[in-house]
Amino acid sequence: MGKRSKIPNQDLNLLKKPMIKELLRIGAQFVGYRDYASKTEEKLAEANERADTLAQKLEQCEEARKKAKSDAVEARQEADKAKADAAGVEDLRKRLHDAETSLSDHITAQSAREAAITKRIKTQSRRFVNRTSQEFELEDPDNDFLLDAVSFLEFHGTEAREGMDEARAGLSKLFPYFFPKKEEPATFLGLAKCFNPPEDLGLKMRHENMKVAVESTVALVADSQQTIDWAKVGDTEQIEQAKWRSLIKAAKLNTKKILAYLGIKPSSTPSSSRPEV
Repeated sequence: MGKRSKIPNQDLNLLKKPMIKELLRIGAQFVGYRDYASKTEEKLAEANERADTLAQKLEQCEEARKKAKSDAVEARQEADKAKADAAGVEDLRKRLHDAETSLSDHITAQSAREAAITKRIKTQSRRFVNRTSQEFELEDPDNDFLLDAVSFLEFHGTEAREGMDEARAGLSKLFPYFFPKKEEPATFLGLAKCFNPPEDLGLKMRHENMKVAVESTVALVADSQQTIDWAKVGDTEQIEQAKWRSLIKAAKLNTKKILAYLGIKPSSTPSSSRPEV
């Protein structure tokens, strides 16, 4: 067991003095403050290190925040662009729908128009058939209602044109005989209307021919230098129609000679004209 060192009584008394106690207290306090300062320095160093770490993290966070902000701006721009594109797509879809609707309406109207035209053309063709009694069949149809109807109308139109040409040629030849003092109309319709007056042109022509025939007969009799009682000849009240017809029938034996005398070449067909008073 070791020996304890003894403090002399003189030193003990010195330690009991207030000043010494105060110095001892201050020394102990200084030692405590030194330890605290040392720990504080350690804490401060740790705090500075943590502050540096936090500053570095803060800088990283700031960069991350800026990047996040930039990404957010880009995302917003992309969203706006996508929204604009979506609006454009919707507008395009609406325009496409309107175009399809318009096309459908146009096709419907076109079909109705073609059906109406086909109906009118067929009506015209039936009117031609009613007047010409001539129907046609297509050898190579187009299997299209409108085109086939036009083809039929072309056939009827061709027939009508040819008929009009033939009719005009015939009426032009007859016109000077029926209307010797008139000028022939320039149009076919005007020419045709001339031959459809209220009176019967055929009967009128036959009467004119009868007049010429009577005048020619009187002239022939006068040329024969025979004595004729013209008063009795001109007295028609004494003429009997039955006897007159039989005399005309008997006179037909000399018709060719008389016509030859007048310079007219008779046809080979015997006259079938009905004698008229």
